[in-house]
Amino acid sequence: MSQNNVAPLICTPNRGRWLLALAAACLLAACGGGGSGDSGSSAAAATPITPVPNGGLSQVASLGKKIFSDQSLSASAKQSCATCHNPDNAHAQSNDLAVQLGGANLDVPGFRAVPSLRYLNLTPAFFFASDGTPTGGFNRDGRVNTLAEQSERPFLAPHEMANAGRADVIAKLKSAAYVEEFRKVFGAAILDNSDDAFNRIQLALQQYQKEDTDFHPYDSKYDQFLAGKVPLNAAELRGLALFNNPTKGNCVACHLSARGSDGSSPLFTDFTFDNLGVPRNPAIAATADPAYFDLGLCGPDRTDLSSRSALCGKFKVPTLRNVATRKVFFHNGYFKTLREAVSFYVKRDTNPELWYPADASGVAQKFNDLPEQYRKNVNVTEVPYNRQPNMPPALSESEVDDVVQFLGTLTDGYKAQ
Repeated sequence: MSQNNVAPLICTPNRGRWLLALAAACLLAACGGGGSGDSGSSAAAATPITPVPNGGLSQVASLGKKIFSDQSLSASAKQSCATCHNPDNAHAQSNDLAVQLGGANLDVPGFRAVPSLRYLNLTPAFFFASDGTPTGGFNRDGRVNTLAEQSERPFLAPHEMANAGRADVIAKLKSAAYVEEFRKVFGAAILDNSDDAFNRIQLALQQYQKEDTDFHPYDSKYDQFLAGKVPLNAAELRGLALFNNPTKGNCVACHLSARGSDGSSPLFTDFTFDNLGVPRNPAIAATADPAYFDLGLCGPDRTDLSSRSALCGKFKVPTLRNVATRKVFFHNGYFKTLREAVSFYVKRDTNPELWYPADASGVAQKFNDLPEQYRKNVNVTEVPYNRQPNMPPALSESEVDDVVQFLGTLTDGYKAQ
């Protein structure tokens, strides 16, 4: 198979209109993690950031790097941002727990699987596209609009770093080894006001993620393939073709694989939200309560869209960059291997018994992690979800293997042999 025959899809007219809408939203919302009206942008306005040549970090970003790895800022003194977002594992979790443990004694379970922090710097603020499609925002439910805003909850959530409030974080910061550097960068009196100081923590973390190319290196095998530097092998080429084929994998419908019109590298997400009907995960402690459901866009964490029932069960489409390094998959960490996750996509509707528990009569209870009234929201129209029992899956077993091989080319840090 020739390399030219599997070039990533170019933008279709519909996708082109979507990209124009996204570009407009980015301009309005300060695309790139620094939207207006939030603590991070107000702190940035009060703290001019001097760029550093040759890829170095600004003083603000350098502080962010230290804060990112500082376990002393947690109630347990054993947990930092880097604990769950390990730089050595594409800034994602290193274990295969469905959710991580936090709190003062590191024994309080969370509610969602940890996402990677890679390639978030171009995420737009949350908006509804002209056709009503929810798009953008940070976290799996898009509830915050910037990297700065996103950083607040981990410090304060009882199941994460578990500080009692912003003042609690700043009290710990006053004992940090870099506290004088913090004062030098943000002002001698900055620690006198906990809110102002906490906003600078948020700004520093945001700036670190924006400036440090470790968060967005664009040096995977696929990036080098697009640049004409390395070839893909036969299985990877077949996987790419299946990934892009609208009648087979159709992954490209949400995970854009082509360069932008300006030559920018693909992010492998369109920033939208989808409802895939992922099976309920009993490994999450909260699911022991049969009344508990994580409904993504419409709650329980996000509250402003709770009345929009058609959105219930939708979660953010993540980037697929570094997906082969993930230890768990989907918002609830139900699947433990990439091959399982890809198989679920293509066999969810042809062989539901593989994934869902059976009722007393032996019938698989599809979409069992959604209340009955919201199961109609699950995507059953797009390929490969438009199948019925006894129909062949959109991908054969060998084709699933090929797609998995291709996804492996999206891992950062590829070194040609």
